[in-house]
Amino acid sequence: MGEQVDGSDTLAVRTGAATIVMDGARKARGGRAQNRVIMAMAVVFGVYAAIGGRLVQLAIQDEPEARVPAARITASRPDLVDRNGEVLATDIKTASLFAEPRRIVDIDEAIEKLSTVLPDLNYEQTYRRLDSDAGFVWLRRQLTPRQQADILALGVPGLGFRAEKRRFYPGGPTASHILGLVNIDNKGIAGIEKFVDDQGLADLQATGLAVEGHLEPVRLSIDLRVQHVIRDELAQAMERYRAVAAGAVMVNAHTGEILGMASLPDYDPNNPVNALDKDRLNRASAGVFEMGSTFKLFTTAMALDSGRVKITDSFDATRPIRIGGFTINDFHGKRRVLSVPEIFIYSSNIGTAKMADAVGIEGHRAFLKKVGLLDRLKTELPEVAMPTEPKEWKKINSITIAYGHGVATTPLQTAMAAVAMVNGGKLFPPTFLPRSQAEADEIAEQVISPKTSAQVRYLFRRNVEKGTGGSGSRADVEGYFVGGKTGTAEKVVNGRYSNSSRFNAFIGAFPADNPDYVVLVFIDEPKPEREGIGATAGLNAAPMVGNIIRRTAALLGVKPEFSHESGALLVSQQ
Repeated sequence: MGEQVDGSDTLAVRTGAATIVMDGARKARGGRAQNRVIMAMAVVFGVYAAIGGRLVQLAIQDEPEARVPAARITASRPDLVDRNGEVLATDIKTASLFAEPRRIVDIDEAIEKLSTVLPDLNYEQTYRRLDSDAGFVWLRRQLTPRQQADILALGVPGLGFRAEKRRFYPGGPTASHILGLVNIDNKGIAGIEKFVDDQGLADLQATGLAVEGHLEPVRLSIDLRVQHVIRDELAQAMERYRAVAAGAVMVNAHTGEILGMASLPDYDPNNPVNALDKDRLNRASAGVFEMGSTFKLFTTAMALDSGRVKITDSFDATRPIRIGGFTINDFHGKRRVLSVPEIFIYSSNIGTAKMADAVGIEGHRAFLKKVGLLDRLKTELPEVAMPTEPKEWKKINSITIAYGHGVATTPLQTAMAAVAMVNGGKLFPPTFLPRSQAEADEIAEQVISPKTSAQVRYLFRRNVEKGTGGSGSRADVEGYFVGGKTGTAEKVVNGRYSNSSRFNAFIGAFPADNPDYVVLVFIDEPKPEREGIGATAGLNAAPMVGNIIRRTAALLGVKPEFSHESGALLVSQQ
């Protein structure tokens, strides 16, 4: 028989088994809970690890250069040098201040500290820039080294500096109207600076090929020594004659190269805050003026070259000319018959008008156009004005234009036309770049005959030579045989010519027998140097030319000559 199991034992076995099962269930539930906790902790640790890693990455990474807009990075420019290699314009390294608004802790405090270094900082504008989500904003371009050091000492977080290039002009305003300007990004916007950009520099900059050290200097035709003398004489004359403006240009008579040109008032291209003011206009090339009696040079040359007037001819200047309700008179009339040289020397309006009448209206206009006085001048400077003339030329127009009223031209183109009158008749455009005589001859136009040019040179010298009674005697410089022609023009005020407001000019050439250089000066609204004398061109513009020649002739290698007097120039009287 099998053994019998007691009932109490069976219950104990069952109870133990249940206990084991329950313990296993509890352990299973505990394991699952533990796993969930571990997984949750892992997720939390993973999130924090990712955040921490990103923060570390942001903390140790370099500031990206790409934050600066590529279009605002300044490009290199070539140096500008004068004909002797003297630096006129060059690039220098400078620092520009930027900010990262997101890193600025206290905007008001930052602006307050910056204002101690940059007192002209615009508070409202700067606050708007800093109170933004932008990653980068400019605060001030082209700081001085002292300003950069002072801002660094402020210790304001979120501010930084970027190295840039700034254009520097060692001579300051000396040649400002020739050299021109660049903008904040070193791009040429005026003068030769703009010309250089237009010749291909802007394209090189856009492609990143305008690299510092790889750009050859641009050599100009101007002589810095001559340029300094010209500007200095203009400044002295403006003060001496209390004028509103003055200007001058010196031209190589054989090549058309500009040795110097200035117009005052001018500006400092290193700080061009007033460059756009109306009175800072480059009057030499961008202003048009009635040039007064200097135009008698062209009228006389025209009459002689036409063959209708000879240098031995005479014209009756006894009585004024009355035409169309106007009366044409002489300033200091001789009231007699005048020879052609006398008409030129005494600057007779009556005699000059009669010479123009001998040529005729059509021939008169055609001559002025041929010598370049009616068209816009072609040269490297972008700032060149268009001459003005009557819409319809009538006899009264031809008569007044003969002595310089009715046509307005730029002083620069007047000087270039005068060059052709004295250099054998060759007209070429002016240039601010080097040009050889051979290159000039290739592009020259023969506008008058060499014979006529020789006669003009004779008249030029006679007008300056002492003892002849000419209006240009104060331009004479011993040893250099200066020749020239004065021009005193009444300015138009409120639609009428005013006898109290004048625009005076003088065209000079030296040496007069075979001129190497032509100098034109003008002075706007000069006053008498002292009481009891006038304010005509012979009293102010002529001495200005004489002073410029006296100070520059030796620098240019023109040797003085004392062995003969150029009044004895051989001139054909036929």
